[in-house]
Amino acid sequence: MVNAMAHEAGRPPEPAPPRAPEPAGRVLGTEDATPLEFWVGVGDGTFLQLDDVVACERALPGREAVQLFGVVCQVRARHEGARFDSDVFLIEEGVLPAQVSEAAQVLTTRFEPEVFVPPLPGAEVRRAEGAERDRALFFDGMAKRLPAGLSRDDEPLYVNLEFVDGTRGAHVNISGISGVATKTTYATFLLHSLFASGVLGTDALNAKALIFNVKGEDLLWLDHDNTVLDDAGRDRYHRLGLPAAAFRSVGFWAPPRLDDPTASPDVSQRPLGVTSFFWTLEEFCRDELLRFLFADAEDDRQQYTIVIANVEARLKEAVPAGEGAVSIDGHTVRTFGALVELISTKVEDEDDRTSWAGRSIGQGTVNAFVRRLHAARRHVERLIRADVPHADRHRVTTDGHQVTVVDLHNLNDRAKRFVVGVTIRREFDRKERQGSPRPLLFLVLDELNKYAPRDGSSPIKEILLDVAERGRSLGIILVGAQQTASEVERRIIANSAIRVVGRLDAAEAGRDEYGFLPPIQRQRSTILKPGTMILSQPELPIPLVVQFPFPAWATRASEADLSGGPVGAGSPGRRAPGVGTRASGADEDPFAGLPR
Repeated sequence: MVNAMAHEAGRPPEPAPPRAPEPAGRVLGTEDATPLEFWVGVGDGTFLQLDDVVACERALPGREAVQLFGVVCQVRARHEGARFDSDVFLIEEGVLPAQVSEAAQVLTTRFEPEVFVPPLPGAEVRRAEGAERDRALFFDGMAKRLPAGLSRDDEPLYVNLEFVDGTRGAHVNISGISGVATKTTYATFLLHSLFASGVLGTDALNAKALIFNVKGEDLLWLDHDNTVLDDAGRDRYHRLGLPAAAFRSVGFWAPPRLDDPTASPDVSQRPLGVTSFFWTLEEFCRDELLRFLFADAEDDRQQYTIVIANVEARLKEAVPAGEGAVSIDGHTVRTFGALVELISTKVEDEDDRTSWAGRSIGQGTVNAFVRRLHAARRHVERLIRADVPHADRHRVTTDGHQVTVVDLHNLNDRAKRFVVGVTIRREFDRKERQGSPRPLLFLVLDELNKYAPRDGSSPIKEILLDVAERGRSLGIILVGAQQTASEVERRIIANSAIRVVGRLDAAEAGRDEYGFLPPIQRQRSTILKPGTMILSQPELPIPLVVQFPFPAWATRASEADLSGGPVGAGSPGRRAPGVGTRASGADEDPFAGLPR
């Protein structure tokens, strides 16, 4: 009646009052209720499932009522009145009287006001919706909410940006089984959310991301729309307030092909838009990069680390000879092979050994150093050279693009360590000289257990520790991933404010590194499907189960919309006929085959 009168008067109708949530059940009196957890008897005609957010009240004498919020972590059903396992058959036949009882365990997340009392048996429990759900999950207090995925009922879930951008914390760590946990896919989704959600404000214009691609060529298509993404997938992006589109500013770098005098990039699926990278001999000597050829745990246990330092000091004295070449003791060196031979001669020669290898260095130590150096030669020779003009165009840089992808998948492990170590050190030194945490640099690195293992020391590990411990103040945010957090340096894991877990091996899930997961979530982590993660953040006492949308960017050539080129290079492209269409009878898992 009121709305009808308002309509006649030309006024907009008043909004209908919000519908009160239906009761889901009542607090059980047969199980202990504590401030931290309690059980709810589920009412007839309704249900509670894992991850549901609930709320209830507790009246206090002489004080305002306390609101308790929580998340369902376990649900059980049982027969009341049955004594033996075989009674179930008699009950179903109607011989024995019994009633089905369903109950849900709730872990408390928040009290308003903070009076830590348990709910009373019989108290009505309801699903938390809208603003009440935001309060339960602390979203109402987040000044900057970063979309982190969706709940099981497709409601947005957020991370407090202040624990990502360095304001109150920094760094993200992702664990999970390779091939199932979709670690890299979730890392790129977080980058898309950071750059496209508007949460960074004007900082998003200059913020950068540096991604190391260690498996396949899947990340070489980030700038192409995904033709497999359907309307339901696009709707999930819209629910998060994100565009269902590819990255619009991406630079791609790949190592040169073996024995190619033109240094063309060593990629097979993407012939255009990729630049080869390498370092000149002049940079190798001047910037003391030799140590990054000896960057695994076995090298740290050897005695030749002092030899490395002495040789680096002598190489630093090399004189530039033009086009990246150097002159050492009157010898002009233009290839890495020639440099290796010169170093070997100097450290083995009786007259030069003291000045090049150091005092009191035994022949065995020198021989071990030379063996390692020659073993590295065949793997990095294409990465250190002085035979290509305009070498400055082949230097990895984050300038010019918002996202920079460095492809490593065709390199040997020793060469991968060299590239990762040198590239991160250069960016770290640049940020130190800059003296300001803005613009932010997001560093995405998979296989952390290789570059920062728990045992031993190496130049790469020391740099990653610097990033983990000092990167927050410099504006370098590490988004690290690994199969097993138990094999990664503890300080790197401990400094990560945001912890994410995909599918875990059962033995790994039982380790202390996952102590932030309640027991039921540890068990649950062993059966997570691709596209589902468990996320922990400092403000919320309980990790949340999040699902993230299917990638809007191509993850392989067959998914790439090639009709209009990269999305940032012109008008949005149309779907190419026959490209990226899903075959009939395809695997039901939409994340199958994605980078992990």
